[in-house]
Amino acid sequence: MDIEITDIDGSRARLRFGDLVFDCALGKTGIRTTKREGDQATPAGRFPLRQLYYRPDKFHTAPVCALPTQEMEMLDGWCDAPEHERYNQHVRLPFGASHEKLWREDDVYNLVVMLGYNDDPVVSGAGSCIFMHVARENYAPTEGCVALAQDDLLSLLATIDTSTEIVIPAP
Repeated sequence: MDIEITDIDGSRARLRFGDLVFDCALGKTGIRTTKREGDQATPAGRFPLRQLYYRPDKFHTAPVCALPTQEMEMLDGWCDAPEHERYNQHVRLPFGASHEKLWREDDVYNLVVMLGYNDDPVVSGAGSCIFMHVARENYAPTEGCVALAQDDLLSLLATIDTSTEIVIPAP
C-alpha cells in the first residue's frame, strides 16, 4: 500500500495511507514535475521511503518504524551543493560545501524520513534534501519536503512497511 498526497491546495494537502488521513504541508511553490535545486517545490512522482533519522534527545527510544532507523547526531548534514560529489547525500559536519543541517534548533527535524528522490542515480541540480518531516506551526510551507504534525508522523511511521512508497501527483 502506498502513501498518497491528495486534496492539494497550493502548499497544503492531505496525506492518505489506508484509513489514516492527515493534513500536510508541501513546498512553497507547490508540486513540480521538473524539480530543480532551490525551486522550493515538492517533486511529483513515486518515491520509496529510505530511512528514518530521529533526535535521541527528543525520543528516548526509537520510534516504532519498519524502515532502517538511526539516531541523529549533532554533526549530521545533507549536501545540497549541486557541484559537489556528495550532492544529495548524508554528510558529516563541518562540511565545506552548501548543506542542510539535520540537528536543528526548531523541532522540524525531530523525525526525518529520507525519500528516495534523486538518489539512484543522483543528478546534479535536480533537487536535494527531499524529506518527510515534522510540520511547522499551521503547516507553513516547506522548501520542497512533505511535513506532518509530529503525532501524525509517528502514527504513519508505526503502520508503514519497507515496501511503502509515497505518491505525489503531477499538478
